[in-house]
Amino acid sequence: MTKAADKQSRLGAGEVPSADSLVNKPIVFAFFCSSLTYLLIAMIAGLLFSFQFLQIYPFPGLEVFSPGRWRMVHTNGVAYGFIASAFLGALHWAVPRLTLRPVLSVKLSWFIWVAWNGVILSTVFGLLTGHAQAVEWGETPMWIDPVALLGLILVAINFLHPIIKVKGPMYVTLWYFIAAFVWTPLVYAMGNFVAQYWVGGTASAALIGLFIHDLVGLFVTPLGWGLMYYFVPVILKKPIWSHGLSLIGFWGLAFFYPLNGIHHFLYSPIPMFLQYGAVISTIAVEVVVTTVVINFFMTLRHRGDALRSNLPIRWFYLGMVFYFTTCLQCAFQVTLTFQKIIHFTDWVVGHSHLVMFGVFGFWILGMMTYLIPKLLNVKDWYRPNWNAWHFWLTGIGMIVMFFDLVSAGLIQGFMWKELVQWETTLVASSPFWLIRLFAGLSMFTGQCFFAANIIMTVKRRASLVASPSAAPAMA
Repeated sequence: MTKAADKQSRLGAGEVPSADSLVNKPIVFAFFCSSLTYLLIAMIAGLLFSFQFLQIYPFPGLEVFSPGRWRMVHTNGVAYGFIASAFLGALHWAVPRLTLRPVLSVKLSWFIWVAWNGVILSTVFGLLTGHAQAVEWGETPMWIDPVALLGLILVAINFLHPIIKVKGPMYVTLWYFIAAFVWTPLVYAMGNFVAQYWVGGTASAALIGLFIHDLVGLFVTPLGWGLMYYFVPVILKKPIWSHGLSLIGFWGLAFFYPLNGIHHFLYSPIPMFLQYGAVISTIAVEVVVTTVVINFFMTLRHRGDALRSNLPIRWFYLGMVFYFTTCLQCAFQVTLTFQKIIHFTDWVVGHSHLVMFGVFGFWILGMMTYLIPKLLNVKDWYRPNWNAWHFWLTGIGMIVMFFDLVSAGLIQGFMWKELVQWETTLVASSPFWLIRLFAGLSMFTGQCFFAANIIMTVKRRASLVASPSAAPAMA
C-alpha cells in the first residue's frame, strides 16, 4: 500500500493524524523565502524611486532604471511577490491543521510555487522593458494575465479540496479562506480583462477602481484576518473572545467592502449615486473593523504580558493598531470635503504604505518569526536579538514614514488649494521626502537583519539537528 493510500485508510478509520504529517514544511519555507526575497527587491526598487524626489538619479540615461518603471516593480513586488507568496506559505501551514487533511496535492503546490515565481519574474521583466498596462496594481503585461489567473484558480482548487471535506461547523478562519479563494480570481479577471477589453470610459475607470481596492479588501484582507484568527489563539493558548463578533466582521467585510473602490474617483464623471455609495460603504467598513479589533484586544485580556515577551504577538497587534488607524483615516479621507484637500497628495501614499506593509506586512513578518524555527526544526533563532532589531527598525521606520507623508500631504493639499506656484510646493515637500528616504532605509535595514538571521539559522541547523542535545521545535 502506498503512503497516500495508507493515510487515506487511516483517515477513513477515524484516526486523527498528527499535525506534522499533514503539513509539508519545505513548501511553506520555500514560499517564505520567495516572499522575503521579493520584499527586499521591492524595497530596493522603492529606494531607487524615492531618490528622484531628491533630484538624485543613480543611473542617468538608462531607460531600464527609470524611476517610473521601478515604482511599478515596487508596488507589484509588494502585492504579488511579498504578500501573496507569504500567504501561500502560511496557508500550507494553517489549512491542513484546521481541516485535519492535507492539501489536494503537494506536487501541485510545488508547481504553483514554480509557476508563481515565474509569473512574478516575468512581470518584473515586462515592467522594466516597458510593457506595462495602464491599470494601477494591474500593470502586469497582458500575456502574463491568463497565466496568473490560471494560477489563482489552481490555488483555490488545492486548498478548497480539504476545506469542503470538513464536516460540521467551520472555524471563522476557513470562512475567510473560502471567500478569498472565490473572490480573488473574480477580482483579478475584473481588473485585468473586463476593464481593458469589454468596457471603456467611466465604466472602465469604475471597474479599475473596484479592482484596486478589492485586491486589498477581497484578497489580502480575508487571508490576513483569517490567518490572525488562527495564529493569535494558537500563540496565546486561549480561544478568540467572541465567535459572534468574528462572524459580524466576516459578513460586514463581504457586504460593505466590494463597493469601496469607487471612492478613488470622487468628483469624476462616474454617477454620483455610486460615489455616495462608495463613501457610505467605506465608512461602514470602519465600524466592521472596530468589531474585529475589539475582538482581538479582548482576546489579549489577561495576557498583555505577551506583548512584551512574544515577538510574533507584538508584530500582530502593532499591525492591528495600524489597521484600525488606516481604516479610521480612510473613513475621513473618502468624504468629499477631505478629497478636496488630500487627493493626489502624499497623504494617499502614506495611507497605502500603512495598509500594505504596516498592516499585512507586519502580520506576515510575525508569522515568519513564529514559524521559521518550527519549519527548520530548531529550538531558536541564530540571534534572537536580531529579530528584535528587525522589529524596532521596521516599526519605527513605518511610523515615521506614515506621519511624515500624511503631514506632507496636508501641506501639499492646502498649498494647491491656495494656488501656490507648483515649484514652491516642491520646495516645501523636499524635507518630507528626505525623511521618507531615511525611514525607508530603516525598514530596509530591518529586513536585512531578518534575512541574515534566517540564513545563519539555516546554516546552523545541520549541526543542531546532529547534536544529541538539540531538540526539535514543538509543532
